[in-house]
Amino acid sequence: MEELLKSLPKILRSHQDSPELEEAAAIAAWKHAIGDGLKQHTTAKKLEGKTLVVAVRDGIWQSQLGNMKSHLLLRVNSILGQPLLNNIELVIDPTSLKAASGKKKADETPDNEVPIELWSAANAIDDRQLRQKFLRAATAMLKRKER
Repeated sequence: MEELLKSLPKILRSHQDSPELEEAAAIAAWKHAIGDGLKQHTTAKKLEGKTLVVAVRDGIWQSQLGNMKSHLLLRVNSILGQPLLNNIELVIDPTSLKAASGKKKADETPDNEVPIELWSAANAIDDRQLRQKFLRAATAMLKRKER
């Protein structure tokens, strides 16, 4: 996958004015740019002109990612090697996320139990298993504090 991402700028330059290719490249770049921690909360749906339409789980994620929009635009365009996008539209569509993610793995912490601040912190952890352990431990600690 990493080699494909590195070749995206060259592919886009050699096939200019191909809307289908631009859309596929933008969606692939989005998946890489957001990282594993946010992947299950968003899914890129389509490219409309220079706007990437991204489904998010709820208003909280829409707001959180809205604050990161300029950073995400920079990351996606950097992966693409050109300013293909000038906007990211965040739409609330939990149905799209369920269809995109399929079944949850048993070892993952349920989304509704994890505060947004923890997801942001966990996103910095590259190792998926370590990230899940961090989320489970932090969530358990917060539940103990609530009691």
